[in-house]
Amino acid sequence: MIVSTPAIDEATGHAAEMLDEDLRADGFVFAYTSAMAVNPAAHEAFVALVRAIVPSIGVRTYELATLAAARAIGSPHCLLAHARKSLRAGVLDEDQLERFARTGTTPGLDEADAAVVAFAEKLSVAPGTMTDADTLRLRDAGFTDRQIVDITLAAAARNYFSRALLALAVPVDDVPGLSPGLSAALRTATRRRDVSGG
Repeated sequence: MIVSTPAIDEATGHAAEMLDEDLRADGFVFAYTSAMAVNPAAHEAFVALVRAIVPSIGVRTYELATLAAARAIGSPHCLLAHARKSLRAGVLDEDQLERFARTGTTPGLDEADAAVVAFAEKLSVAPGTMTDADTLRLRDAGFTDRQIVDITLAAAARNYFSRALLALAVPVDDVPGLSPGLSAALRTATRRRDVSGG
């Protein structure tokens, strides 16, 4: 990454808060945090968007949409970070996450979960092919109109964040708390199945 990022001892305002949060939690600043701290107002707006999305769909659905979008895009930064968030929130366990990273599927997902994953994947790789049939699958799984919009926003927001990190060639840091096997699977995860169909 050739973009100059804020120094820890020179950052102020929200940028300083971003760097301090990483330091307090993990003892170092993630490269993606430093990159986004170049425009802290944009990061703050992204955080506000996420906070507006999660209440209607809950952490589980948000994390499933996020993981599915990140895997479809091929974003190791977001796969690693949200695998850890999912583990801590009890969304998926290590075995489920490793299988998801390697195959795009995982045991234990109900109809609603599977619909979210499929929707987020397709939004991330073939949004121009999406029709009302894709939305109808979410509705048939029991999601309300507000939840359907927020699932869409969750996946779209991950596309924004993940693609920005990839475009800037932000280095991928090791994420504490993940086993070596899971970390390796997440770093190399790529989309292996066609999600462009109806």
